[in-house]
Parts: sequence; structure tokens; C-alpha cells
Amino acid sequence: MEKFSVFIADFASWLWDWPLLILLFGTHLFLTFRLGFIQRYTGKAIRLSVMRDKNSHGDVSQFSALATALAATIGTGNIVGVATAIALGGPGAVLWTWLTGILGISTKYAEGLLAIKYRVKRKDGNIAGGPMYYLQYGLKNRKAGKILGVLFAAFAALAAFGIGSSTQSNSIKDAVFTTFSFASETNFLGITIQTKILVGIALSLITGMVIIGGIKSIARVSQSVVPFMACFYVAGCLFILITGYETLWDTIKLIFSQAFSLKSVGGGAVGSAIMLAARYGVARGLFSNESGLGSAAIVAAAARTRNPVRQALVSSSGTFWDTVIICALTGLTIVNTGAWKSGFTGFELTRLAFSQIPFGEIIVGIALLMFAFTTIIGWSYYAEKSIEYLFGRKSILPYKIVYLSMVFVGSVFSLDLIWNFADITNGLMALPNLIALILLSGVVAAETKKYLKNNDIDKHSHDEIIEH
Repeated sequence: MEKFSVFIADFASWLWDWPLLILLFGTHLFLTFRLGFIQRYTGKAIRLSVMRDKNSHGDVSQFSALATALAATIGTGNIVGVATAIALGGPGAVLWTWLTGILGISTKYAEGLLAIKYRVKRKDGNIAGGPMYYLQYGLKNRKAGKILGVLFAAFAALAAFGIGSSTQSNSIKDAVFTTFSFASETNFLGITIQTKILVGIALSLITGMVIIGGIKSIARVSQSVVPFMACFYVAGCLFILITGYETLWDTIKLIFSQAFSLKSVGGGAVGSAIMLAARYGVARGLFSNESGLGSAAIVAAAARTRNPVRQALVSSSGTFWDTVIICALTGLTIVNTGAWKSGFTGFELTRLAFSQIPFGEIIVGIALLMFAFTTIIGWSYYAEKSIEYLFGRKSILPYKIVYLSMVFVGSVFSLDLIWNFADITNGLMALPNLIALILLSGVVAAETKKYLKNNDIDKHSHDEIIEH
């Protein structure tokens, strides 16, 4: 078992090293130029996200779909991931994380467009979409597309057990104990029981109450919680930065200089500093916003929208909020407070940065708890649609039961092996999705020209929804 754990850890480290990072970052660059720097429409995307497209096909509003996608992406990566990137790659990693967000907007746009273009209506009238469907129906070689679609759905369903449920509930357990100093054991109805077991049971029950209602229930909770939790956390970051404004300009200069520094690190080869900053900054940025993984496209397909480009723009704004704003503020806060020099990593590093303001540790603890919970419910929908694609709707309820059991497991046990396994399945999700994005980039460019560049953004699409 120990050898197997080491193998999984080594494979995860290799997969998320330069091969996948170059492929993901390269796709971001390719689509950015192919689409004429679609990022310049971010303002329009934000305005569209709060508008309703009445008399359009779909299960939820555009804002609800965006909120659900943000629920799944704004998570531990924004707090723990950015801190880890800085601890391992130095302050320069903040800039690389930010650049990943800027360029990733184009990839998230392409995913959202293809999700609507190739979404399907199943026999029960249910709307479904995502990479598995635009692989199957978008690629000219239908057989190859079907195989790649099955692979994506399988990897997504497996990844949900790790990154979607157990690892998030483990973070919630840690946040509860760290922030509120609960005792390790609790007397419950006259029985002494480990507190983490009670946390696991409570979290599983609350999660079950939300996800049992499907996308409409998940979207309702997401659109209520996500804006509040994001503003709550951003306000904490801004307060710290405002109180430390005297060093803020020096911090920004440090981040830029370290991002492109050619000085050696720890006696390493010249250029290792920029390599470390780029590697960890890009990796954590991609991990946080999920642009290129294809996950957000699954919920984008459920949106009520009059044409593919409108939802594509709304989806792309998710990467802007997640990485360009929230991850950047986390990074600035950690570097500006000097906490990055402490030797801490992960949650402890962000917690140290927030400890410099009254109730700061409570703020970051509650933020992590809320971020992790919304990731659990958001990823449950991704998993549901992946299982539906593979085995039909009858398999959804049994899968939800297993999903909830993994929420409990994450609250109770150590998860080093599951974390690494989740990294692998998450990375493997990206491969078939990136193939689709590159091969179907012509479709994305044509649709963009048709609706956006010809000023027909309000036009209704006459595309027939595919019967699946």
C-alpha cells in the first residue's frame, strides 16, 4: 500500500508538471489569439450574467448556471492553492496565477459556447451537455468522439469523489477545528464520540438536503451563498491591503520582479526562480479556475440562453471573478503582509496573513468552510451529469449515496492518497476536453463572428437541440 501511495503521488506530480501545464497554457494562448482576444468583452459578460433570457431553452437562468460553476471553482484553491504556490514558487507565482486567469477566460468562453451548441435533450426531456456531448456530436469522427466522451465522463465522475467531495469535507473539518478550537471528543446523548465524526455526519446530511433536488436546488443555494461568500472574503482582503497601503507598491514590484527573475534558488541552476514561479503559479491558477478541464461546461449547458455566445460570455466571467480577482487578492494579501516569509504553507499561511486584522482568522476560516461546501454541491452536479451520460438516470441516486459517503470519509480520515488520486483524474479530464477545444475552435470562431462581431448578440439561435 505504501508503494502504491508513492506511485500515485509521483504520477500526480509528473502529470501536473510541465506536460499538462504547457498543454493547458498553450490552449489558453491559442484560443485567445484565435478569438481575437475575447477577454476585451469581459464587461459585457458581467452585464449579461445578471440578465434573464426569457423564452429560451434550459433548466436554470444564466446567473444560476454561473453561480453554480463559481460554487464549484471558488474553493480551497483560492485560499490554500494560492498560498501553496507562493510558498513553493515565491511571490512571482502570484503574477503567473493572474496571467493564467486572464488567458483562461478565452478557454472558459469556448467551453461555454460548445456546451450550448451541442447540448442535448434526453428522452425524459432533461437537458444535458458538456465535453462528453460536444466530443460525441461535434467531432467529425463520431466513434472517436464517443470514446473520448466516455473517458471524460469517467474521469469526471472519479474526480468528484476526490476534489469534489472528500478533500473539500476534509478542509471543512480542518477549518472547523482550527477556527473554533473544538475538542477532539464530544459528549453526545451521553455517548463520547469523536467530534470529527459529528462534523462528517452533519455535513453529509446538509449536502444531501441540497443535492437531492438536482440542478434547481443546487443553483438556488449557489446563487444565494456564492455572492455573499465572495464579497465577505474579498472585503477581508481589501481591508488588509488598505491598512497596509504603504508597502503595496513595493509588493507589486516584488511580484513582477520575482516572476521573471533569473537568479538561482537554493544553489540551483540559473533560471530556476522563474521556472518555480511559473510552474506553481500556473498550476494553482489552472487548478482554481478549472479553465480547460471542461467541468464548468456541464452546468453551462443547463442555462436558459438565446444563443451560444451569450452563455459563453457569462461562463467566461467566472474565470475573471475566480482567478483575476479573488486569487490575485489572496496573493497580494499574503505577500504584502510579509506572511510568505514565515515558512508556513497552505491554509496556515493565509491564516497568518489574516491574523493581522481583528477577527481575521475567523474570517478566513469561515470563508474556507463556505468555499469548500459550495464546491461539494457544485461538483455533485458535474458528477451527476457524467454518471447520467455513462449509465443513464437510474444510476444517479446510487451515485449520490456514494458521493455523500465520501463527504463523510473526508471528514474523518487522512486523505493524502485521495488528494493525489484526485489530481490525476482531474488532470486526465483535461486531455479529451482540450482535444475538443482545439479541433472545434473553428466552430467557436464562427459562432463568435455570427453573434458577437456582427452585433447580433440579442439574436435567438435557430439551432435544433440534439435528441440524445
